[in-house]
Amino acid sequence: MPDNDPPEELRTALDHYLSHLRVERGYSGNTLEGYGTDIAGFVDHLGLQGVASLAEVEQGHIVGFLQGLADRSLKPVSRARKLSAIKGWFRFLHDEGLIEGNPGFDVKAPKVSKPLPKALGREDVERLVTFPDPSTPLGLRDRAMLEVLYAAGLRVSELVGLSLAQVHLDDGFLRVRGKGSKDRITPLGEEAVSFLGRYLREARPGLVGPRSGQAVFLAQTGLPLTRNSFYRLITRMAAEAGLPPTSPHVLRHSFATHLLEGGADLRAVQMMLGHASLSSTECYLKVEDRRLREVHRRFHPRAEE
Repeated sequence: MPDNDPPEELRTALDHYLSHLRVERGYSGNTLEGYGTDIAGFVDHLGLQGVASLAEVEQGHIVGFLQGLADRSLKPVSRARKLSAIKGWFRFLHDEGLIEGNPGFDVKAPKVSKPLPKALGREDVERLVTFPDPSTPLGLRDRAMLEVLYAAGLRVSELVGLSLAQVHLDDGFLRVRGKGSKDRITPLGEEAVSFLGRYLREARPGLVGPRSGQAVFLAQTGLPLTRNSFYRLITRMAAEAGLPPTSPHVLRHSFATHLLEGGADLRAVQMMLGHASLSSTECYLKVEDRRLREVHRRFHPRAEE
């Protein structure tokens, strides 16, 4: 019977890779935990197969691991994620000279159908953004947050994580700290600049408490507003405004979709969204393509008999 405990060499190689992702790539704790869990499952599989060293790992081990996941009815998107983590690990080991070949090189990922991103129409965005009452401090804060979220296409973590030093109202932009601790410049429109400026002058000083720090957006307690708090807030406002279920990410999708509908360059949208790869941004072209087909179907005289 093979020893079920993964050999030290495999565990050490995994620790080495996770250290590389943390130190050299700047990955967050949550991301590192996900990579570690996905690859550790494969390492456990290798132990069960009696694999004693990196040199013994073959493509068949990876294929067998994926087949086992499929047999347990794990969704294709989850299997594809695990394979991506494993392939990244072996690519790193190969580049570092720790293995001669790369057993994950041409293993094919399961096909995953990507749902098109949801986006609100322009009128619905207007209803949502103008829903808060800016005559109250919290209403002004909420209006400023929605204006900024839609104007800059931020992730919710980027929005609630904004510090005062990242805001450049005179020049109309934000310096956003995105994934991988990478900074980017994101323009703001006139409405976002106006309401953010009003909030900073009129509402934020009254919310500041001992533990506010430099956070831009504050709760009534004086603490920085959290992701979950804003998520609940936007969900409630959308429902009260009579809109379909809406999350902060829906507003980010709306930002990108409306820019492309207006003729914006795809690479410019990529930079504003903070996508590392252009392929991440290209999904919005599918949304635009779907809209154009619908317009053609409705208005072209020979589109429908």
